[in-house]
Amino acid sequence: MRIRLDIAYDGTHFRGWARQPGLRTVQGTIESALARIVGGDPRLVVAGRTDAGVHATGQVAHVDLDDGQRERLFTRTRRDAASDPVDRLAHRLRGVLGAYPDATVLRTSVAPAGFDARFSAVWRRYEYRVGDEVSGYDPLERARTTTVRARLDVEAMDAAARSLIGLHDFAAYCKPREEATTIRTLLEFDWHRSGRGILTANIKADAFCHSMVRALVGACVAVGEGRLTVRDAATLRDAGERTSAFKVLAARGLTLVEVGYPADDLLAARAEQTRARRDAE
Repeated sequence: MRIRLDIAYDGTHFRGWARQPGLRTVQGTIESALARIVGGDPRLVVAGRTDAGVHATGQVAHVDLDDGQRERLFTRTRRDAASDPVDRLAHRLRGVLGAYPDATVLRTSVAPAGFDARFSAVWRRYEYRVGDEVSGYDPLERARTTTVRARLDVEAMDAAARSLIGLHDFAAYCKPREEATTIRTLLEFDWHRSGRGILTANIKADAFCHSMVRALVGACVAVGEGRLTVRDAATLRDAGERTSAFKVLAARGLTLVEVGYPADDLLAARAEQTRARRDAE
């Protein structure tokens, strides 16, 4: 039985998503809570592994329950005949995680046939928040906003971001990994100021390679500071090599806000297609 989990977390005090021995991670925290309810050793498959310090409001994962775990889930919930055991699982997980946790499960549902949280996804959307001299510093937002001591030109940053959209090799904006491709389709990239003056980037792509989002926003901030021109953002991308022309910004400003999936009848085909491409890479 496959269950979809919609998850949110403040990544400040986690060492990233992925389970690591001896370290506190989002995956380890939620799997431990799940094990207390269904027993065994449940393992989550996630749409996108986030790094240490990165937050999420729209993370998606799935877990496969064996017969014993399924029986335990349904038996424990039968006392309340009006409750669906899978729907109620999110509530029970929140109870295990405690009051005011920094990771929570928003919803749980039976996954449609063919659903794979990672391989069925067709895009991921991130948000990055930057405070500057215009917005000022808000100590209540320090855990999810990167502060830059400059007055940033949001129009120039937006123009630079939009110039990067499309199918390209983003090697200049990725931390290299052996035998991993850096070709990605950047579907949306734009900047705006919120009502409180915070600069916010909207970044959507079919997938992201390691540190890509934080490098992209770092280049745009350099444009906003006047250290790079709007044209430089695409020129550096096309050079295809890592550069010291801009900083890779801190994880604290980054939040995974949404993961997109195709219609239910296309989920299995999408997962198969993605696995085949990863194997080829």
